[in-house]
Amino acid sequence: MPHDAPPTMLPVRTVRGERRLAVSARPAADGGAGPGLVWLGGFKSDQTSGKAVALDHWAGGRGCACLRFDYSGHGASDGRFEDGTIGLWLDDALAAIRALSAGPQVLVGSSMGAWIALLAARALAGAGEADRIAGLVLVAPAVDFTEALMWERFGPEVRREIEENGRWMRPSPYGPEPYPVTRALIEDGRDHLLLGGPIRSHGPVHILQGMRDEDVPWAHAMRLVEHLASDPVSITLIKDGDHRLSRDEDVARLIAAVDLLA
Repeated sequence: MPHDAPPTMLPVRTVRGERRLAVSARPAADGGAGPGLVWLGGFKSDQTSGKAVALDHWAGGRGCACLRFDYSGHGASDGRFEDGTIGLWLDDALAAIRALSAGPQVLVGSSMGAWIALLAARALAGAGEADRIAGLVLVAPAVDFTEALMWERFGPEVRREIEENGRWMRPSPYGPEPYPVTRALIEDGRDHLLLGGPIRSHGPVHILQGMRDEDVPWAHAMRLVEHLASDPVSITLIKDGDHRLSRDEDVARLIAAVDLLA
């Protein structure tokens, strides 16, 4: 599938209900070598982001498979964003990976997608599918962000709004429209926290982190490194990098990190 082809719709059925995900699955070329790639986007992001498209284009040049998709309530997928939770989006990721990829995969997670990548690796390994994990590349990893980077930072008025009304409309630094932070998102996030103990990635990990990231401070990424004690891990700190890490030089670093694992 050309990297600019429109996504197709994948029916997904889990204990959380039925829905359709917008997916773009580039098959491996004949004679293509190495693992496939799976792009796991961030909170309120989609598969058309610059990093995702650049990764797909690179995969096409190399001849390896690349899977991109939109979580429920994101991009062209079914559902409402405000109904989403970490557990729902993890189910989306696992369904897409199992339905549309084969063999070892490099999971490339950006921001929230890094948390999803680690949760997916744990779920795959727990199901006897650890051989599906070739490695993880994590960009500005927002692991446990609903608790560590949202709830713990919210003041009492915001917390009360969420607890009593079920949501708070948070101003966005990336656009004019605020977005909902729901009680369901916060409470479900607590069922998926990772930073309370050792974290297994079941493969090598490379982290890219901007030191001017105001959403995911670089100290948060270093905290993650401390918990990844049983698997090979390296981190690249980018002194002038922000949260998006979407400049040409940042995308080049992403491709280089993927290339090392793929």
